[in-house]
Amino acid sequence: MANIRTLKTSFTGGEISPEMFGRIDDVKFQNGLAICRNFVVKPHGPVENRAGFSFVRAAKDSSKRVRLIPFTFSTDQTMVLEMGAGYFRFHTNGSTLMSGSVPYEVVAPYTEADLFDIHYVQSGDVLTLVHPNYAPRELRRLGATNWQLTTIAFVPAITAPTGVTAVAAGHTEAKYTYKYVVTAIDADGTGESVASAVSTVTGNLFETGATVTISWSPVAGASRYQVYKLQAGLYGYLGETNTTSLIDDNIAPDLSATPPRYDDPFSGVGNYPAAVSYYEQRRVFAGTRNKPQTVWMTKAGTETNMAYSIPVRDDDRIAFRVAAREANTIRHIVPLTQLMLLTSSAEWQVGTSNSDVLSPSTINVKPQSYVGASNVQPVIINNTLIYGAARGGHVRELAYNWQAGGHLTGDLSLRTHHLFDNLDVLDMAYSKAPLPVVWFVSSSGKLLGLTYVPEQQVGAWHQHDTDGVFESCAVVAEGREDVLYVVVRRHINGQDVRYIERQETRQFVDQADAFFVDSGLRYEGVPADTFTGLGHLEGKTVSILADGAVHPQRVVTGGQITLDVEASTVQIGLPYQADMQTLPLAAQLRDGSFAQGRFKNVNKVWLRVHRSSGIWTGPSMDELVESKQRTTEPYGSPPALKTEEIQIVLTPTWADSGQVCLRQTDPLPLTVVNITSEVALGG
Repeated sequence: MANIRTLKTSFTGGEISPEMFGRIDDVKFQNGLAICRNFVVKPHGPVENRAGFSFVRAAKDSSKRVRLIPFTFSTDQTMVLEMGAGYFRFHTNGSTLMSGSVPYEVVAPYTEADLFDIHYVQSGDVLTLVHPNYAPRELRRLGATNWQLTTIAFVPAITAPTGVTAVAAGHTEAKYTYKYVVTAIDADGTGESVASAVSTVTGNLFETGATVTISWSPVAGASRYQVYKLQAGLYGYLGETNTTSLIDDNIAPDLSATPPRYDDPFSGVGNYPAAVSYYEQRRVFAGTRNKPQTVWMTKAGTETNMAYSIPVRDDDRIAFRVAAREANTIRHIVPLTQLMLLTSSAEWQVGTSNSDVLSPSTINVKPQSYVGASNVQPVIINNTLIYGAARGGHVRELAYNWQAGGHLTGDLSLRTHHLFDNLDVLDMAYSKAPLPVVWFVSSSGKLLGLTYVPEQQVGAWHQHDTDGVFESCAVVAEGREDVLYVVVRRHINGQDVRYIERQETRQFVDQADAFFVDSGLRYEGVPADTFTGLGHLEGKTVSILADGAVHPQRVVTGGQITLDVEASTVQIGLPYQADMQTLPLAAQLRDGSFAQGRFKNVNKVWLRVHRSSGIWTGPSMDELVESKQRTTEPYGSPPALKTEEIQIVLTPTWADSGQVCLRQTDPLPLTVVNITSEVALGG
């Protein structure tokens, strides 16, 4: 039979499980890949080998796991927090925040076993941290090297007035008893103390000219005071003053405004929340061990005020229990268009009844699905929630569907289950720019990426590995890009170490600035051939890019290496291999039959590449042919990056699949736009 040519125009299907190879009818099959390893799928179709990771610093104690948490104070001030057993460290722009000659640290109470169960939310320069074993805490940024970790107090900071007295005057007969209490308002005007001790006086305010003067001692930090009067069993609002006395001349108290009542729902072991977030100007907590399905929201416009009144007011703190069939702990609180609660068995929507305002009297809770979430903190993309499934290790999305009139959940890893089955997602983070990628740390030690654009139906998986094990990840904005930081456990010089590493940019202009090594360092300066400071890679074989040219690998000895030639821009680090493989050929032939069921031989391929070099291609990973790199470049300069269509004649090999394999082993970029294959078909 004559040769046929096939064109693969896009790779937005990402990596697909081998069990999907027969689903040529699936929408993702034509754009999918059998292997996408250390390649990133771009949302508009091409694939590119991932940029390398630069070395930031070793963890404080490499014998213990650490976790990374993002902190964004403003668009140009971001930090990655290294949270370890008993401490926080801070990293930004590839460097560690120092205090003199040592890393700046904040003491923390958390143990290694608890790190990955801590949930957090940020507001301004305050990071709220919760865990069911610890009282909720705030990490506050007061300055570049001034951070404070404090336990949150849910009782008013301002004290109640003392020395309250009531003196009646102007009456002829003391026929009635009057009772008063006074509260103090703090300087911000948002916190009100508990009521003072009751002051009682007899008199007759119904007589003309009769008064009661209520006085009290000043309270430190108070901006004003409020006075309440007893009537019909309740203390109603009488008046407000910024002095230390108030005159009652038979003022009718407002019984709809009563002194605040406080209870601290998070006091004591068993009462510490496991989930936290913000919603409609309230800080929200949930998931204590004693009340696993109860949600608490602070007073409107406050973060720690748990005050409520009798009768209830719309801005009072809110406390309610989700009436579910199973008593599963609320694991996550997520603010979308409405508040979502995720437990280990269901997803719930918190809304309002007969009102647009969230208040203690309008709370309405409805189930959305019965799947359940893992304890890994989810991420929000546009108005879609990405979270780990409670069982099975898969990743799911939760989004509003107007046809269903609620939120629906779907399995994002259905076509790529070989990367998730019998494994767990340990951590996740989302990068918006330059590519929209959700990053996941798998219990397999791999870093998984999901190029995700829900409005374009793009969801492409890719897997990434290194000479070590990925353990945590976080993303923060640095400049014009979102930057991925990871914790990697490596075996260096006979011992296990944990390194904080930062993914470098792929937006380089000069070929000499390309960074495609892991745990790497960059040198820029006067030409040199000996490079030191590589002790963190002692005994390792490293790849080298020197002034844009690939240099033969070296073994780090005594923390240094020596090159054959001097260079002024050098990247040195651990090599990694990027592989991709197309899916089995499933072309329809002229007679209406399919190429499946026939032996195939891929004779040639045409690769449309962009700014690429160091390309190996073949019918299998064991039969790769290198594309000719050097053409017209002058002697002594590196081969230029190619942006063109490259023809490669492959080693003749008959097989049943007709797949094409590509590999990049050099510390150079490779971007594949499309692949055209010439395939000979057998009987």
